Amino acid sequence: MTQYRELGGTGLTVSTVSFGTGSLGELFGPLDDADALRLVDEVIDSGINFIDTSPYYGSAEERLGKALTPAKREQVLIGTKTGRFGRDDFDFSPARIRSSLERSLRLLGTDHVDVFQLHDVEYVDLDPVFEDGVAELHALKDEGKARCIGMSGYPLKTFARAYERTGIDVSLTYAKSTLLDSSLDEVLAPIAERNGVALINAAAVSLGLLTPGGSNMVGEHPATPPIRRAAAAMIALAEKRGADIAFLANQFSIQRTRAATTVVGTGRSRHLQSALRAAETPIDEQLLADILALRPAPDERQWRSGLPENN
Repeated sequence: MTQYRELGGTGLTVSTVSFGTGSLGELFGPLDDADALRLVDEVIDSGINFIDTSPYYGSAEERLGKALTPAKREQVLIGTKTGRFGRDDFDFSPARIRSSLERSLRLLGTDHVDVFQLHDVEYVDLDPVFEDGVAELHALKDEGKARCIGMSGYPLKTFARAYERTGIDVSLTYAKSTLLDSSLDEVLAPIAERNGVALINAAAVSLGLLTPGGSNMVGEHPATPPIRRAAAAMIALAEKRGADIAFLANQFSIQRTRAATTVVGTGRSRHLQSALRAAETPIDEQLLADILALRPAPDERQWRSGLPENN
């Protein structure tokens, strides 16, 4: 049975597993319209009530909007983002933030989103974002177009600063509450709690590293050699024990995180259902302890993302 948690002090309640829509934008491979509609239906029917999307995810917003009838819209919370529109296309200006949200609302077929975040802020100078960009977020919240505002990205330094300075409601960080790295829980959560920021977790399998094929991701992943070596050792140990490393990664990330929800991005029903099972299946504690013993050294558990000064 799907479980739910409070999203910090926002007044929203979210499923512990949420759905990331990168697959709807075909980021992980082709997905036809009929399969996209079926996937969204399956997500809602499973009890998942938070769906995360972005203009950066291609046609994801448009497809999600087509899948959400008025009745289905009432069953879910929608989070979208702004500021990142392509691999190297960033614009966090107030005008673009506003026009982006207006476009997202049209595509999604709704008059508001429940969560609105600045996407991958670490790639730009943070001072204008924390001042002008966040001020525009607050204005849109005051207008009722977004119930909660926040930002998403990767580096610890960026988000520790954001929690202290911006008055945001939520933040989404990825690959920070995993078998490889618990810095969301150990470093960010205390700062977030002091400042009233709710946490959303993503990338339980560390962008594919913690999957049976993770050792073969040569040149396709930002992870450093120590992280890659640790992941390979974890995969090998899980295989030796007859366990699925991805399933254990989801178990740990969903069940042990201090975040309210963990975003699972997939275009495959079997992966979605596996994540839902992982949320409620008891963890093999001995296997987990042995896997965690293979983690990189504490100062080697993150990779770099964005501008050097934001890491």
